[in-house]
Amino acid sequence: MITFKKIRWKNFLSTGNNFTEIDFKSNNNTIIIGSNGSGKSTLLDALTFVLFNKPFRKINKPQLINSSNEKDCLVEVEFSVGSREYFIRRGMKPNIFDIQVDGKILHKEADDRSNQRILEENILKLNHKSFTQVVILGSSTFVPFMQLSAGHRREVIEDLLDIKIFSAMNGLVKEKIKIHRDKSKVLDLKKDNMIDKIRMQEEFIEELDNRGKQNIKNKESSIQKLMEEENDVHNSNIKLSEDMQKLQTEIVGFEGATDKLRKLGNLKGKISNKVTTITKEVKFFKENTVCPTCTQDIEDTFRLNRIEAAQSKEKELQSGYKELEEAIKKEEKSEQQFKRLTKEIVNLTNEISTNNSTISGFQRQIRQLESEIQTVTSQLENRNSEHEKLNTYQTQLNKLYADLSEQKDLLSHYDFINTLLKDGGVKRQIIKKYLPLINKQVNRYLRMMDFYINFKLDEEFTESIESPVHDKFTYASFSEGEKMRIDLALLFTWREVARARNSVNTNLLIMDEVFDSSLDGFGTEEFLKIIRYVIKDANIFVISHKEGLYDKFEQVVRFDKVKGFSRIV
Repeated sequence: MITFKKIRWKNFLSTGNNFTEIDFKSNNNTIIIGSNGSGKSTLLDALTFVLFNKPFRKINKPQLINSSNEKDCLVEVEFSVGSREYFIRRGMKPNIFDIQVDGKILHKEADDRSNQRILEENILKLNHKSFTQVVILGSSTFVPFMQLSAGHRREVIEDLLDIKIFSAMNGLVKEKIKIHRDKSKVLDLKKDNMIDKIRMQEEFIEELDNRGKQNIKNKESSIQKLMEEENDVHNSNIKLSEDMQKLQTEIVGFEGATDKLRKLGNLKGKISNKVTTITKEVKFFKENTVCPTCTQDIEDTFRLNRIEAAQSKEKELQSGYKELEEAIKKEEKSEQQFKRLTKEIVNLTNEISTNNSTISGFQRQIRQLESEIQTVTSQLENRNSEHEKLNTYQTQLNKLYADLSEQKDLLSHYDFINTLLKDGGVKRQIIKKYLPLINKQVNRYLRMMDFYINFKLDEEFTESIESPVHDKFTYASFSEGEKMRIDLALLFTWREVARARNSVNTNLLIMDEVFDSSLDGFGTEEFLKIIRYVIKDANIFVISHKEGLYDKFEQVVRFDKVKGFSRIV
């Protein structure tokens, strides 16, 4: 059971920098009064904020910080669960979230969401929705049980009956089913792979037995053919080498032709230049009888002697020039022969090199075939080891079949457990067991509030309502006051179920303006009797601004605004 003891807050909504504190245990029933806007309902927002990090009413979290001080918003609550004492502190500007257990700070996780999960799942063992259904009945933003969706109704009742463990177990079972399905898929793949291995091994053994020798024979035939081709290429190389030897002998007589041509060419140039110079000299003496430079007369004897000497030298040079041209032509032919023979030798060399590469390729193929023959021969000699390998594969396949069968059995069991843990399984049976009690208690409280209808929830948490006036009614068909009676009856019933199951049982019950909105005078009197004489072991707080109720409660707490700040006066 959760026993709430105290709550205090400051700089929260309209509360100032001084703590406002309420002692939950001081009296069995308390009325909280005050005018509109005085801060009466702040208690609800503070309680759900410190426990669940969200206000009870539809208020944005940043708006929870007092707008005057704009910092140090802080809410603290003290409660016990069994023998353990808890103290929760939550604030904004700065952000604070501490959980103390028996005076010691609980180890903080990496982020506040993880710590919040610890608080809800391990300490309170209920979430915001279930908490408000059992502890709080409000008139503004509160969503009564009858206005929740079927899924949310189920969530609340699973909390009350403490059967969420089955949902958690079902989650674990689903995870197990996924794991074993994955294992089955892996085993199926391994099985198929092993079947392929066995088939390939059988074919391999058959190849060894039936085709191994033929394979060797074919490879030997290929080797013989390659050797013959290699011999042909080798013989071709011998002939090519002989031809190249002849060319190399022949080319010796033409070596040096290029150098000779270069020298003859230089000599030809010099002779040509000399002839040109002599020709110019002959022409000069023939055309000039006076020196153009010094203007002196050139003697005829001198001039004629020079012309005759020059012409004689010119004839001599021209005769030598013709002989030189003949020599150049001869050397040019030698050079052409040298180039032709060189080209033929290069071609023969390339052809021999290509043949050598071909021979190397043949030799590689021969070695590869010989290696393959050796491999096949070894395999033929070791057929027993291949049969042993086949037997090993078969044994492994049998084990895979056994493992696969085991996984399928486990899957079958987990599927059965999953069926039990689904909403239609064990939980349905437990809910079915408690439904008569729930319906009985709801109708009991309705009668206490002088509301005589037959209210029933079925296994899908859908209501059916019969009244003396109408055979079939729905929750939405009633007036607001009648709806409030049903909501109160359900609230009281949930608390009884929680106490019986020791699930989300708590000492605290807070009702916000239940008298002010819908209950008429007679309904109010009946309700006050219930909370005074019927509800046991509870500290009840009623928030109201209705006059004339003070003498009905053990304690009166008044909220008022002083200088713009809400406080207890």
